[in-house]
Amino acid sequence: MAERQGQAAPDAVLTRIGQVVMLHHGGDREEARSRFLDLWAELGEDGAPLHRCTLAHYLADTQDDPADELAWDLRALSAAEELSDGRAAGDPDSVQGFLPSLHLNLAADYVKLGRADAARSHLRRARGAAGHLADDGYGAGVRSAISRLELRLGQDNTPGDDGWSPPRQRPS
Repeated sequence: MAERQGQAAPDAVLTRIGQVVMLHHGGDREEARSRFLDLWAELGEDGAPLHRCTLAHYLADTQDDPADELAWDLRALSAAEELSDGRAAGDPDSVQGFLPSLHLNLAADYVKLGRADAARSHLRRARGAAGHLADDGYGAGVRSAISRLELRLGQDNTPGDDGWSPPRQRPS
């Protein structure tokens, strides 16, 4: 049954991604990375863009190497762009809530790699897309994280490693 009492049926892939996210947040980074990679192998490069976007977005968090984290965040953005430009089936408006977080995370990746200009470029895109965020706790958190990273980059262009990382969006 596709709908029950006006609510869409849960998406099994997003549910599985959410379960691995909980594992990761519980502290088992290695197991989470392994399970995310297994899911990625199942989906493949031609899997549904929403699934690839969500999975790559979270898989980036499990990486030890900043260059690997960047590669996964770039995959997430590429999949989101497939949704937003109509190349994929689905609601193109639904991806708009992903874009601020995706660009924010790319900016943070570039900061880790010492590429301040690339970081600023993605921060501008994050700020531009932030108007699509809801006026809720998550939206406020992303907007606040954008502002904090803008301040850090504006101060000396070489932010220190203070353990800061931007929030990730949970699949809806």
